[in-house]
Amino acid sequence: MEDNFFERVYEIVKQIPEGKVTSYGAIAKALGTARSARMVGWAMNASHNREDVPAHRVVNRNGLLSGKHHFGGTNLMQQLLENEGIEVIDNQIVDFEKYFWMPEMDV
Repeated sequence: MEDNFFERVYEIVKQIPEGKVTSYGAIAKALGTARSARMVGWAMNASHNREDVPAHRVVNRNGLLSGKHHFGGTNLMQQLLENEGIEVIDNQIVDFEKYFWMPEMDV
């Protein structure tokens, strides 16, 4: 089941428009598994060899770049977001609500 779950997560992440972000919890809710935000995080951690999955667009529910340590210990996650026009200060997205994208339910 885990591989299938991860693939379903990736399908949602691939839909996040450039210049937008979503949260682990929003993805979990869209999959109909609202309590599985942590598993969504594991899926994102496992996606690093997949260039087709824009993992940098997934943040925690407060707009914090909680996955940034999975980007090689650099500020790459922040740089990728800033390249898309999203302002980040102290690992936090400024005006988070403005950039938040809600995935469709039951993908």
